[in-house]
Amino acid sequence: MSTALSTISRLKLVPVVAIHDADHSHDLAEALIGGGLPCAEITFRTAAAADAIGKMASRGDLLVGAGTVLTTDQVKIAMDAGATFIVSPGFNPEVVSYCLEQGVAITPGVATPTDIEAALKLGLRALKFFPAEAFGGLKTLKAISAPYGEVKFIPTGGINAGNVCDYLAHPKVMACGGSWMVTSALIAEGQFDKIRQLVQEAVQLVSGI
Repeated sequence: MSTALSTISRLKLVPVVAIHDADHSHDLAEALIGGGLPCAEITFRTAAAADAIGKMASRGDLLVGAGTVLTTDQVKIAMDAGATFIVSPGFNPEVVSYCLEQGVAITPGVATPTDIEAALKLGLRALKFFPAEAFGGLKTLKAISAPYGEVKFIPTGGINAGNVCDYLAHPKVMACGGSWMVTSALIAEGQFDKIRQLVQEAVQLVSGI
């Protein structure tokens, strides 16, 4: 397992961030670190993603990755900006193969046994279960993961403070991705004290698992 994935496994949570103004990067990083969660998946759903990754990664005190990565060009942009892990919503063999060639950790999205077996064929053992709640939640994850003892999952999509502990209690779950503590609205409104509070509460919530 890569260093980035080992850190994610230890932290148990990956804040999934859609940031629209890279000028908020410093304050967001401070809120995450202050809350005890030095990690962020910056999604390529906004034009500010690459700039935000660069500003947050250059600090050197938190793990920064890129999410919603759909193409090899986006992988290149993310890596050049300083991202140390890549997350994609689905399983794209071209993107996965490129990441493996570049030596960067990737957790592609899977939702079926066919997806899982395609990932296994390329040597992956850590996968994103997405969209988790829309695809049946923990019940579905238990069913599709049962035959694959060596695979760990990062459920993302509909994860919140009310269900995150249920997911993390399952032995096949290494961490969960979620945005409830780092919503775009809170970032845009500059409510970084609130973000720090929500992050701290989330960290405390999962600390006993």
